[in-house]
Amino acid sequence: KGDQKKRPKRPLTDAAADKDPQPKERRRTGKSAETQASVSGETNKKWRRKKTINIKDLKEPRKRTKKSKDEQNVEKPKRRRKRKQDGENQATASKAKKRRSSPCPDTEGSASEERPDSPNDSLDGIKKGERKKEFVCQICEVAGEDLVPCEGQCCGMFHLHCLGLTLKPDDKLLCRECSTGLHSCFICKQSEAEVRRCHVPHCGKFYHEGCVRLNPLTVFDNKGFRCPLHTCLSCHYGCRTKHKATKGRLMRCLRCPVAYHVGDLCVAAGSETITNTAIICTNHFNAKKGYSHHSHVNVSWCFVCSKGGQLLCCESCPAAFHPDCLNIAMPDGSWFCNDCRAGKKPKYRDIIWVKLGTYRWWPAEIHHPKNVPTNIQHLRHEIGEFPVFFFGSKDYFWTHQGRVFPYMEGDRGSKYQKNGIGRVFKNALLEAEGRFKEIKMKREAKEAQENSRKPPPYKFIKVNKPFGKVQVCTADISEIPKCNCKLTDDRPCGFESECLNRMLQYECHPQVCPSGERCCNQDFTKRLYPDTKIIKTPGKGWGLIALRDIKKGEFVNEYIGELIDEEECRARIKYAHENNITDFYMLTIDKDRIIDAGPKGNYSRFMNHSCQPNCETQKWTVNGDTRVGLFAICDVPAGTELTFNYNLDCLGNEKTICRCGAPNCSGFLGDRPKNSNGHTETKGKRLRRKYRRKKSEGKKKSEDECFRCGDGGQLVLCDKKNCTKAYHLSCLNLTKRPFGRWDCPWHHCDVCGKNSEAFCQLCPNSFCRAHQEGALRPWPPTGELCCAEHDESEGAANQARIVNSETNVAAPTTVAGRPKGCRKPEGAESKTKGSKRKATEA
Repeated sequence: KGDQKKRPKRPLTDAAADKDPQPKERRRTGKSAETQASVSGETNKKWRRKKTINIKDLKEPRKRTKKSKDEQNVEKPKRRRKRKQDGENQATASKAKKRRSSPCPDTEGSASEERPDSPNDSLDGIKKGERKKEFVCQICEVAGEDLVPCEGQCCGMFHLHCLGLTLKPDDKLLCRECSTGLHSCFICKQSEAEVRRCHVPHCGKFYHEGCVRLNPLTVFDNKGFRCPLHTCLSCHYGCRTKHKATKGRLMRCLRCPVAYHVGDLCVAAGSETITNTAIICTNHFNAKKGYSHHSHVNVSWCFVCSKGGQLLCCESCPAAFHPDCLNIAMPDGSWFCNDCRAGKKPKYRDIIWVKLGTYRWWPAEIHHPKNVPTNIQHLRHEIGEFPVFFFGSKDYFWTHQGRVFPYMEGDRGSKYQKNGIGRVFKNALLEAEGRFKEIKMKREAKEAQENSRKPPPYKFIKVNKPFGKVQVCTADISEIPKCNCKLTDDRPCGFESECLNRMLQYECHPQVCPSGERCCNQDFTKRLYPDTKIIKTPGKGWGLIALRDIKKGEFVNEYIGELIDEEECRARIKYAHENNITDFYMLTIDKDRIIDAGPKGNYSRFMNHSCQPNCETQKWTVNGDTRVGLFAICDVPAGTELTFNYNLDCLGNEKTICRCGAPNCSGFLGDRPKNSNGHTETKGKRLRRKYRRKKSEGKKKSEDECFRCGDGGQLVLCDKKNCTKAYHLSCLNLTKRPFGRWDCPWHHCDVCGKNSEAFCQLCPNSFCRAHQEGALRPWPPTGELCCAEHDESEGAANQARIVNSETNVAAPTTVAGRPKGCRKPEGAESKTKGSKRKATEA
């Protein structure tokens, strides 16, 4: 991470390119570029001469007033031949330019006319709605108008020469796969085993069921399945845009099932645009040998605790974690982080940290290739690379996903000096912070504008829908209780009556209730809700208001949604945390069932929280099943917002700010409302004190003696979760304290160094699953497992010493079956070779 005095040469901007000479690699191409410029200049002059001649020839006939038909017939073929020659010359010139074009897009040169730089660009001046759909050959991946469609199941477009044909056949035109009937899987590219076709018309992609089920974007239904090519990958994992993932125009990768919305907002940075509906995504980036900036780099600290040590590194991005911080074991082989497995990619206008050469991690912004200087566009780059703009130094460079990770609010980077590059780095941090806030404010303003138009989409349902294994109970008519109301009563079984079922929160059944059809205690079944309206509330999002007066005790609405179990609830909450979703609509019925009104529900999902609500939730038994209703606890005049107390159970230490505006507002959701004096109840204070005391008591306590020699002194503590072992530096063969997170030798196998599963309770020796057989045996005095270094004579001596210590008050106490004051026989010299090597590695 240390900065060097001599800075490596970075790619120059336009201003710097005029002053400073180009690097050696670019000098070689400079001569060819000059010759190309001179050749293009000469050809341009020739074209100008030809154009002037053609214009004169075309304008001369207009000046003449009379002309014979014979002359016209003679001149017309000449003009056609001239145009034909011009078209041939233009075609040959464009072919020559194609050969000379660089792999990067050129906004000024003719090579940029091959493909638009952005999915939103239109180089021919045609408006977005007037564009003609361009097709791409499925074999050579080149767009054109001379493509022919396959009339088989694949629905692909091909060049005739790519199919090995010169003329279109008179009968049905079929590609190789459709003619043989052996279609390959679009994911694994293998044609073995049975493949199934996506049921979307004109898709034509085939998959193995085992391959397509692994992709979470696949949707299975009674028709078959819809493949991931019909869902925007970025919107699917976006917390607020998931409902838009399958809507709108998509551009799809030609090589794998990845799709994004047309435009720069969703597409992954570095994707190559072929047409306005076809791309090659960044999954097909190939790092070239000998290119140092193509190599993959990981950070040297954990993304969770920010400490160093033994890290689990992602193979696709710079992320690194401690296995303990993720609550997983160290996996064998390659490993990918959650974001990379989900398909999250850097996008244009993202603020990121970049590692370039020997420089430290530097803040930068991803720019679109069309927005960078021309000389940066001409730098050599591959599919998957994108240009970044470095803050502070104002430089550009092409990089890829393996060398960048997202900038987060509050990031400070490494320490910077007061002079030289340290000052530039300090300015870069300030610029990155300002740009990050600017982009964040624009994004939030746009989202607020979109959300203010109409509520976020959901599926309206009238009754609870069970999900998974959850079942809805139904009682027999004989089991439903009968009330004591009479048919002659005014509004029998109403909320103002003394109906026995209503008092016990049971809904009457028309076949059981004496009032029959006149019974007024069937609000759940008949869905007798007062008229309400969804409105936009100030500072609280969407809310629900009453359109008529509601009396105290009157039924307002039923809380409707999906019925899920505890396992599904935890899975949904985990998914919400991973995707930054902050809105929850879950309400617990009992220990086995929870109502989730997020994806599906009715108008009750829009009712906001209040510390002084006008409604409350009640559990009622309706036809043998438990349901939740919302009832007014006071008279609610028309135009008043309907609210109830969420009684939220907060997960973790973070609390949600309450914006109800009530006089007794507690300030946070889930906290008890204040009393009449404006103070929270003392019970909450007592609970908070007890919680703090428990938290301090639950802290990990480390041992006071070295686990290797048994003596006290200055010790190094193990950072492993729930490990209390401590060691002298000299016992670890170390001179300095380990930097960052450190796991003691007890957690690594003495033989191979892998994670241990069998541990000696008397010394730091331990063994993995492959080497634990026969390595440990019970120690006679206590029965604990120990290694072969501890013989029975040592056990007998130690046991006698322990017995003597029980009679002698001044003798040292025992810990883990070994006296604190005594050393092990032979000390460190009795260790095996494996344990010495492990101490050196530590």
